[in-house]
Amino acid sequence: MVVQNESRVNEFVLSGLSTNHAVELALFAFFTIIYVLILLGNTLIVFTIACDRCLHTPMYFFLSNLSVIDVCHSSVVMPKMLADFLVESKTISFSECISQMFFLHLFACTEIFLLTVMAYDRYAAICNPMHYLTVMSRGFCLKLATAMWLGGMVHSVALTALTLNLPYCGPNAIDNFFCDVPLVIKLACTDTFVLEVLVVSNSGLISVVCFVVLVVSYTVILVSLRSHLSEGKHKALSTCAAHLTVVTLFLGHCIFIYLRPAKSLAADKVVSVFFTAVTPLLNPLIYTLRNEDMQKALHKLRGRQRNASDK
Repeated sequence: MVVQNESRVNEFVLSGLSTNHAVELALFAFFTIIYVLILLGNTLIVFTIACDRCLHTPMYFFLSNLSVIDVCHSSVVMPKMLADFLVESKTISFSECISQMFFLHLFACTEIFLLTVMAYDRYAAICNPMHYLTVMSRGFCLKLATAMWLGGMVHSVALTALTLNLPYCGPNAIDNFFCDVPLVIKLACTDTFVLEVLVVSNSGLISVVCFVVLVVSYTVILVSLRSHLSEGKHKALSTCAAHLTVVTLFLGHCIFIYLRPAKSLAADKVVSVFFTAVTPLLNPLIYTLRNEDMQKALHKLRGRQRNASDK
């Protein structure tokens, strides 16, 4: 992306999570562990699903996509955040800031669409099991995956282009540990009211609409399961409740940040930590690793590794 000539700001200064160096070192150790767990957990999920043919189903196809997105999503922000814990001056160049915003919105919006698709997949599997494999065919799943990635790309390109076209001549202080559209546009040397409205109508409404669709979908599923008492139905009920919890955490951040004017609040950093670090860590635990089929696949994978090492 080319920075326009009228942009006088060459870098932005991030406030970070703390100004106390001892606290920053403790946070560095804590979030390094979280980031490693995110990488290991999600990579293990993708590898296990790829290796076990029993998991080559629509649900696990979308779960592997979720793991890939979580790795990419956290990697947009966390390496820079970890590096900033070790330095006093937390700066980010203009081009790096724009790139961070682009990829952040690409992966976040794609994940929102993916969570919506996953809710539809669970609805089809639980409420219409006889026709599930016909409805969620391989071709249809690939089309849904392509559509959600294209949707995320269009959303991200639109917001990033609008932000990039604004003139920036100071100040350059961002009150957070990463660049985001609402935080950057308020630093522009021009009236940004129209752009703020576009951000709310784009990111905010996407989050709200998808959240409503997800809640309605899971409500229908839970109501349909209420009259069944079999062990399988209880497992499905538990799974849907866990899914809804993660959805609420993820989309709650988007609604909180993007469905209001571009201004900093004390709670923004806490909410952003959940968005960039906690949710990508919870997704593999709630969606996959606690799943019985996934546990069996991991057990088989460990057995293969032992057999290979014994030979």
